[in-house]
Amino acid sequence: MAGRLNAENVLVTGAAQGIGRAIAVRAAQEGARVCLLDIDETGGQDALTEVRDLGVRAMFTKADITDEDDVARAVAEAAETLGPVTVLVNNAGRNSYADPVRMTEAEWDAVFAVDLKGAWMMARAVLPAMIERRKGSIVNIASLHARLTTQGMFPYAACKSGLVGMTRSLALDMAPYGIRVNAVSPGYVRTRLVDEYFERAGDPAVEQRVLDAHPLGRIGTPEEIASVVCFLASDDASYVTGAEWAVDGGLGARFAG
Repeated sequence: MAGRLNAENVLVTGAAQGIGRAIAVRAAQEGARVCLLDIDETGGQDALTEVRDLGVRAMFTKADITDEDDVARAVAEAAETLGPVTVLVNNAGRNSYADPVRMTEAEWDAVFAVDLKGAWMMARAVLPAMIERRKGSIVNIASLHARLTTQGMFPYAACKSGLVGMTRSLALDMAPYGIRVNAVSPGYVRTRLVDEYFERAGDPAVEQRVLDAHPLGRIGTPEEIASVVCFLASDDASYVTGAEWAVDGGLGARFAG
């Protein structure tokens, strides 16, 4: 299957569902060999079947991105099965609805371990092969919350702001090796995490207010995020690095009043 990711070996974290799954599928449609990584083995195997049905080589590995040994093992397995990772998509993440006073240190560490530290450990594991090849692409899935946030999401915005900062730092450090690093910041997308947010609100009017706030009048789809991610991962974006791309239906451009 020919496409803009033809001959690339793409590793997607958090690939069992939602945006991660859509990215894995789109990467396969673009001709990539795909490694799906997630802690959810049942969902991951189901997503793997969907990807393999597209006629590409693909694999699933169950791994915890907050565990250094798991990360090393998963990247080694991907390299052995598909070849060295040439594109990394750091998609795995979790929401947080903590009170900044009552939140414990352990709870803080657990959020940052997934949303920020895990992305760094995945990048650290794949970068040596990219540096040797002097080519590679990393796309970090950040969030609209990196720039604009709302009450009740502490410390999610801090994590995602940190991920965008890490993206810029890595882009500068890796540019001499021909490696590009970018971030995509989705707004509201119809995923489990967004549905969870609406459920926690306990008021159907909340979702309607969100819809009304979007200039495009709707919430995005995982497939729409995947299209942008795969473009940034590809050579079609060969002059794009250190960037944060908002994919939010115009929500971040709208004056709150």
